[in-house]
Amino acid sequence: MRIGIDIGGTKIAAMILDGEGRERARFRREISRDYDGTVENISDTVSHLEEQAGRANRIGISMPGVVNRSGEPIMVANLPWLRDKPFRPDLERLFERPVHIGNDANCFALSEATDGSAAGAKLVFGVILGTGVGGAIVVNGQIVTGANAIAGEWGHNPLPWRTPEDGAETMCGCGQTGCIETWLNGAALSRDYQALSGSEAKAKDISRLAEENDAAATQAISQYAERLARALASAINFFDPDIIVLGGGLSEISGLYDQVPELWGRHTSTKPAATRLVKAAHGPESGMRGAAWL
Repeated sequence: MRIGIDIGGTKIAAMILDGEGRERARFRREISRDYDGTVENISDTVSHLEEQAGRANRIGISMPGVVNRSGEPIMVANLPWLRDKPFRPDLERLFERPVHIGNDANCFALSEATDGSAAGAKLVFGVILGTGVGGAIVVNGQIVTGANAIAGEWGHNPLPWRTPEDGAETMCGCGQTGCIETWLNGAALSRDYQALSGSEAKAKDISRLAEENDAAATQAISQYAERLARALASAINFFDPDIIVLGGGLSEISGLYDQVPELWGRHTSTKPAATRLVKAAHGPESGMRGAAWL
């Protein structure tokens, strides 16, 4: 039995899986906005799950930000009260068993590589497209972390093969300008739609409008797909994944899965590229499931 816990800025979501990856129970609660309260929240979550399904021998935690190679959170913008705290050691003392911590992109990719859309693939690139843009690499079922624990985090590289149609660069939350994240997050799609239509809309509404043949929404998504194709072509040229799995809110734009592979061939070194582009099988559950497999 293994427990996977997904920690966000406002909530904790968790599930317990049996040895074959079948869900036995799940639990969700709000998170306290202080260190001791968060540790207590996690303890209560584990107790609740184990009361329903029995004791787990592994506990994994998915969280946003950067988690170092020792499994300690070092950059946690949404959870600042965890910074510089002995988070993992405190949890291991509390539970008297190992606790594994990974960032949300790594857990997402591991989940999909283990028993999701990329099951059986040797080299998997997991991409999260939402409020931010994240990425992670899994090779032969193992997360690649790298020397700085940022392997696969492509969102803070510059958008490749820029064109005049892309327009001006914008400031990224990391302090740089022109990062892939600023071109491919939800705010970027909303910005493009507003420039074309004069109206404001959230990314999920733009996707719906495109399905209803709204001209501005269709064009905004076409621009988005073209930029995504360039960014993914750069990743294909660099480490040549067998499969790229999309997650996050913008992965729900159904047209991406046909448009983007057709477009990335303009920039990939091999034409046509054999890399496949697929939607995540587990959707918002990937964080929990990936944490359980850590």
